Amino acid sequence: MHLKLAGSGVILVVTLALPAQAQVLIDASKVTCDQYVHSKIATPNYIAAWISGYYNAKRNNRFIDTQNLQDNVTKLQNYCYNEKNFKVPVMKAVEDLFSLKKSEPRVAP
Repeated sequence: MHLKLAGSGVILVVTLALPAQAQVLIDASKVTCDQYVHSKIATPNYIAAWISGYYNAKRNNRFIDTQNLQDNVTKLQNYCYNEKNFKVPVMKAVEDLFSLKKSEPRVAP
């Protein structure tokens, strides 16, 4: 009986000691170049992957061109690393760099 109670107590203590992980939501339209290139919000590749998926979905494109993706991520990073662009939202940078309009995207990172 004491063994079962002690075992239950250990499980309870271990469960309560585990850190809780909060869900974090990011408004992608507000992420700036500074936040992107300096990993202030998330890993830059995660943000680039989301942006790529966003614009490719708008074009109904279900294929991933990995070479094109990498080339476009490099262009975006180079643009965002320029200090004069630190305050530019990444979504705007993508639209400007790749001549995308919100309603009719043609190419995406």
